[in-house]
Order: sequence, then structure tokens, then C-alpha cells
Amino acid sequence: MRTVFFKNKPKIIATSSIAGPKESNGSIAGYIETTLDDDMYGENTFEKAETKMLFKVFEKTIQNAKLTPENVDVIIAGDLLNQIISATFASRNFSCGFLGAYNACATFTEALTLGATLVDGGYLNTVLCGTSSHFSSAERQYRYPLELGCTRPPLSQWTVTGGGASLIAKEGKGVKIINATVGKIVDFGVTDTNNMGAAMAPAAADTLITHFKETGFTPDYYDLIVSGDLGAFGSRIFKDLVWEKGFDIEKQHVDCGELVYNICEQEYQGASGAGCSSLVFNSYLYRKLLDGKLKRILLMATGALLSSVSSQQGESIPGIAHAVCLES
Repeated sequence: MRTVFFKNKPKIIATSSIAGPKESNGSIAGYIETTLDDDMYGENTFEKAETKMLFKVFEKTIQNAKLTPENVDVIIAGDLLNQIISATFASRNFSCGFLGAYNACATFTEALTLGATLVDGGYLNTVLCGTSSHFSSAERQYRYPLELGCTRPPLSQWTVTGGGASLIAKEGKGVKIINATVGKIVDFGVTDTNNMGAAMAPAAADTLITHFKETGFTPDYYDLIVSGDLGAFGSRIFKDLVWEKGFDIEKQHVDCGELVYNICEQEYQGASGAGCSSLVFNSYLYRKLLDGKLKRILLMATGALLSSVSSQQGESIPGIAHAVCLES
């Protein structure tokens, strides 16, 4: 059994989102709380800019909940950089507990799952969950220095400069967390570091099928089934794999990676990054749930568990996906 059913239905009582210049001109721009016109954000390195962005959404989420930092028990956060330095350095400005989380681009729903479990069990009252990513910091860590100007292949995605945070609480008004299905590592042998969608799609399919089987729900139970950052190509693989197991999700499925940028832009397969699903959820999706435009969604962030070291050693790319059921 990999699905956790929350008896007390902890709530997300506040969120905040931030995005870089490219993302701030995309299709969900009107829902993003903080938009930047400079991806350096007044800092002298991309890594420091990402840290500042994550700190900003932590701070704004607490303010939006009309609380103070002293009211937060624990922060659960992560990012894509070595030793999750964005999350660590952003959290050092707070006096609460810190749990660093890493499941690559699936980190946000991992954090929500852990946070909801701690609150639902009565162990904590408030947990702040957040993730971030930055195109420039991620590219030079996982692929090539930006100065090389390498040509991007058609299957590549564009790492989101942005992120978001959610405050989970025992009491208050907000979006209810109903259950969560913990993903398992699935590896179909994909080795192309530019083809993240193909690497993550099998894990997403496994988690979704497991979720349906363990909850008894069907695709029609949800207004939307939202994958993290499979992109256009990965989404097609994902839907085909799920269909082969007897579930048709064509009507319900949307992908955060396909939502961030305008269709006319040249991002090939769309967006990716640990900040992708947290940006989309904590802006667009959360607003739609609060307004009642959406009643129930399944948010399933997806992650490719590779590193620059594993890729250079010829390793394949394991995938992971965690799903969280959310109700207005």
C-alpha cells in the first residue's frame, strides 16, 4: 500500500509564487504573485538569485496566511542544486525546523505529502512546503556552461526560473489535502539527458495506476489530473502507458510543463524544473480551487533522478512521481 489517506484533511491555507521574465510572460502570468524583469534578481550569481526567490515565496506565503515566521513549525523544501543549497540557504533565515527534501522535479509533491502527514497526525500545526529552480543554475550543473551556446535538441525542455510555496495547517480555510500516493522508482533505461519526458513518464504512469487501484477512484473523479513537467512528448507517452492499463485520461490530463510558456514560443517540449509544478500549483491551480472553478485535482509532480556524475558514468535515468489529491 503506497497511498496515505488523511483522516483530518489538512489544508493549504496560503500560497505564493514567483517567476522569472520568461515565465512572467507565459500563459499563467496573470496568476503569478511576484514577477521579475531580471533573472539575476539583483544578485551577482544565478544561485544566489534562486535562493532569494525561494526566500521571497516563503516570506510571502506566511504573510498571505496572516501569520508570522514564529507560527511556522517546520519548512520542507528542496531544489535541483547540489546539497539543495537554495532551500538550505533560504531557510537559514527562519528559526523553525527544516527538512531538506530531494526528488528532483518531483520534490514539491514529496514535500506536500510529508507535510500533510505530519500535520494530519497531529505532530505539527503548520508546515511550509516549497521548491524552486532556475534555468541558468540548473543548465550549468546538469548540462553545459551557458557560455558554450550549445544547440538545444528538439526533445529538450526549458528549466523554469521560478518556484512557489504552500502553507499546510491543521485549521483554517483553504484547499483540503485528501490523500497522497507515494511513487516508486521506475527505470526504463532512458539515457538521453535531454529527454526528461521519456525518462519520467513510466514513473508517472505507475503512480497514477497505483493511485486508481488503491483509492478506487477513476479518471472521472477528477476535474484535472496534473502531471509535473513531462512536457509535450512525455505527456503523450504517459497517456499511452496509462491507456494500456485500462484508464483513459485524455479529458482530464494537463501538464505543468505545457502550461508555463506560450505555445508559440520555442521551448520545444515545454517547461521543467523543481519550480515548475510548484509555480503552476501555487499560482494558477490554487486560485482555481479557491474560486471553485475546480473542485478536485490530482497533482503529480515528476522527477528524473540523475546527476552529472551518473550521466558521465553511463547510467540510465530513474524516474519518480508522487501524487496528491486536493479538493476545494
